[in-house]
Amino acid sequence: MDVILKYFPDLTEIQKNKLAQLGDLYALWNQRINVISRKDIGNLYTHHVLHSLAIAKTVTFKPGSKVLDVGTGGGFPGIPLAILFDQTHFHLVDSIGKKIKVVEDIAAQLDLDNVTCEQIRAEQLKNKYDFIVSRAVTDLPELVSWVQGKLLRKNNHHFKNGIIFLKGGDLQEEIRPFKKRATVIEISDFFTEEFFSTKKIVYLPFS
Repeated sequence: MDVILKYFPDLTEIQKNKLAQLGDLYALWNQRINVISRKDIGNLYTHHVLHSLAIAKTVTFKPGSKVLDVGTGGGFPGIPLAILFDQTHFHLVDSIGKKIKVVEDIAAQLDLDNVTCEQIRAEQLKNKYDFIVSRAVTDLPELVSWVQGKLLRKNNHHFKNGIIFLKGGDLQEEIRPFKKRATVIEISDFFTEEFFSTKKIVYLPFS
C-alpha cells in the first residue's frame, strides 16, 4: 500500500481504506480461484494496483463519464480506477464467468456503486463509452476490432474519447496500423520501480 501513497499522496481516507482492503480481498479469493498468479500475489500493489493507476497519470475521468474495462480479469485496471474516480461509472466485462464472480464480490465488499460487472464478450455490448481501458488482454488491432462503434462521439475531457491500453514490451508492429493516431507513453516516466521499465500506455483516440 505504501507504493500507492508514494505516487498518490492526496487520496481521501475513504480511498485509502478501500485500496488497503484490496490486499486481503485478493489474497482470500486467490486461495479459491487463481485470479492472480500465486507467485505474484505478493506484488499485488505494485504489479496490479499501481500499474492500473498509471492511467490516472494521463487522464482524469470526469464525474458522470462512462468507462469500459475490456477483459478485466481480476478487476484490473477497473477496480483501482473506480476507487480513485468514484463519480465515474465503470463497466467491467470479461468472457470468463469465474473472474467476473470475483470482481463482483470485490466491488460489493468495497461498496463500489459506480461499478457494473458483466460476463460478456466486448463485441456483444450495445452501450457506448467515453473511454475504453484494457490491460494486455490481446494485441491492439484485435482490441480495436472488438470495440468498434462503442465510443461516444461527444468529448467531455481534455483527451479525445478513445482507447487507453496498458501493454509492455516492443509495440512497434502492434501500433503500426495506427501509427499516425496512437500515442505511446512510458509508464517509467511516472513510476520508478523496475517493473515499469518496459511498461507503456497506448492511447488511441476516436477516429
